[in-house]
Amino acid sequence: MTFDELLPALWQATAETAQMVFWSTLLTALLGLPLGVLLVTTDRGGLTPLPAVKAVLGAVVNVGRSLPFIVLLVAILPFTRLVTGTTIGTVAAIVPLTLGAVPFYARLVETALRGVGRELVEAAQAMGARRTTVVVKVLLPEALPGLVAGLTVSVVALIGYSAMAGAIGGGGLGDLAIRYGYQRFETAVMIVTVVLLIVIVQLVQSLGDVVARRLSHR
Repeated sequence: MTFDELLPALWQATAETAQMVFWSTLLTALLGLPLGVLLVTTDRGGLTPLPAVKAVLGAVVNVGRSLPFIVLLVAILPFTRLVTGTTIGTVAAIVPLTLGAVPFYARLVETALRGVGRELVEAAQAMGARRTTVVVKVLLPEALPGLVAGLTVSVVALIGYSAMAGAIGGGGLGDLAIRYGYQRFETAVMIVTVVLLIVIVQLVQSLGDVVARRLSHR
């Protein structure tokens, strides 16, 4: 592959990776945040202690986290086809990316929320705040730096997952690296895609760190 051919291919692959990561991150935040809140509030000593519910949610999250992503990709192919109508391409890859990241982020949300001082929750309850108000006005705002840091880690993981999605035709930089760098033995393509992925990860991590630090000193 010549440079004139590589540049447009890299641009398209980067755009596909960005699309996959953006939508899967959005869905992960929308699904993982309430799941993490439920893990905390339904635990013993939580705002709504429901040990049976916590046990079920914890088991589901643990199963989701224990599956290697490449196995998850293949295992849910029928579900991916049901949701998107296909099992290949950028849109199809968003399904396993989201399902792989939601349990991961839910645990990070749980950890961040548990770091909020118990005295703050008790003070809000003493003033007559309802459970929903405690979550929205106390737990989430106080845990915001940790939530942002956890989401940053999740985005970095999703970038890695998106590269693996290329193994089954998911598109993006991983697909480019496999089709040209590996299958066609074009080492230069492989090196360029790897370097580009590293740069993207570094930028995302640095941005997330800056936002989390600013939120922690607000």
